[in-house]
Amino acid sequence: MLEGLFQPMHLLVIFAIALLVFGPKKLPELGKGIGEGIRALKDGMKEHSAGPGTTANTDVKSTTPEDPSNRPS
Repeated sequence: MLEGLFQPMHLLVIFAIALLVFGPKKLPELGKGIGEGIRALKDGMKEHSAGPGTTANTDVKSTTPEDPSNRPS
């Protein structure tokens, strides 16, 4: 079904349409954003597949209530 979908000529046409729609100044920013999104997705999948017992670099605020005697008046 999708055997010949991404041939070189098809990719050139897609690039030309993207160039017309977004313009030459926005195209590098769009590519950078897509690359960062893919990189974040891969990092998230690595953290998820690390399994139990591993530590993640997440900052979680304490959910314990503060002592009322330490509050400023």
